[in-house]
Amino acid sequence: MSDLPKRVRILEEGPREGMQIEKGPIPTSRKIELIDSLSETGLEQIQVTSFVSPKAVPQMADAPEIVAGFKRKPGVRYTALWLNDKGLERAIATEKLDIRGSLSLTASEKFLLRNQKRTLEQNVEAVRSMIGMFKHYNVPINRASIMAVFGCNFEGDIPVSRILEMIQTFYDLSAEHDFKLEVLSLADTMAWATPGSIRKVVGAVRNKYPDLQLSLHLHDTRGMGIANAYAGMEMGVAIFDAAVAGLGGCPFASHSGASGNVCTEDLVFMCQEMGIETGIDLEKLIESALLAEQVVGHPLPGSVMKGGSLDRLRQKVKESMAAST
Repeated sequence: MSDLPKRVRILEEGPREGMQIEKGPIPTSRKIELIDSLSETGLEQIQVTSFVSPKAVPQMADAPEIVAGFKRKPGVRYTALWLNDKGLERAIATEKLDIRGSLSLTASEKFLLRNQKRTLEQNVEAVRSMIGMFKHYNVPINRASIMAVFGCNFEGDIPVSRILEMIQTFYDLSAEHDFKLEVLSLADTMAWATPGSIRKVVGAVRNKYPDLQLSLHLHDTRGMGIANAYAGMEMGVAIFDAAVAGLGGCPFASHSGASGNVCTEDLVFMCQEMGIETGIDLEKLIESALLAEQVVGHPLPGSVMKGGSLDRLRQKVKESMAAST
C-alpha cells in the first residue's frame, strides 16, 4: 500500500544548480530576473546561487551580485550552496540569505575525489570542521544530505548498507555536537535511481530510522525523474528538490546527455492532478519556466511548460460548451 502525503514541499534549485552547468555566460541581470519571477509562484524556498570556487565553477563567479540584486518576498526562504568554510563566510557576509546548517557526505569515494578531492574519511573530517564553523557563527544545524546514493558513474551501484552507515555517522555527530537531525536528503546525483531502487533505499532508511524526515534530490537524465518522485511519494517522502523547466545537473558527473533535475512544474502538475497540495501557482510557474528557457538561450526539457496545465484546457472546454448552448 502507498503512503502518499497530503502536502509536498518543493525546494527550487534552478537558479543555482541550473546555471552552474550552462556552458555560455549568462548575464547576472537575467539570473536575478528568473529568481524574482520564481518568487511570485508560491514556492517556499529558492536556492539562488553557489559560493564555490570561480575556477571550479565559473558560472557562479557573480554570486555576491546575484544576492545583492534579487528582491526578497515575504514568506520565501532564499538559500545558497557552499562546500567549505570560505563559502559559508561569503554567504553570511551578504546579510540577505537564510542561513541554515546542512551537512553533506558522499556515498561514492571515486566521485568524491573528483568533486572535492577528498576520501570518505576526509569527508567526515570536513563535516566535523563545518560543524565547528556553524557553531562559531551560531548557525543552527538540522539537515544533512548524502550524494550519489543510488549509484555512481565512476563506482557503480552503491550498497544500501553504506547509506545506513552514513546516516548513523550523522546521528553520532549530532549526539557529539548537540544538534537534532530533522531532515535527510538522499541525492540521486548521477541519475542512477529507478522506482525500484527508490523503494529499496527509502524503505531501508525508514525501517531503521522511522522518525527521520526524508527528502529526495532527483535528476532526469534517463527520464526517470517524475517516476522516481512518485515512487518516493508512495514511500511517504514529502520534500523534493526540483529545478524550473528541468534546468541543472552536476558539472562533475560526466554525462553525455541531458542531465537536468526533476522539473518543478512537471512535479507540481503531477501533485495537482493527484490532489496533493504544494501551495504553488502552476500557471505562474509555467511562466517562470518559459522565462528560464529564454535566459539560458536554448530548449529545456520540461514537459508541462510546453503542453500547459489541464486546468487551462478544462476551462477552455467549459467556456466552449457554455458558448454553444
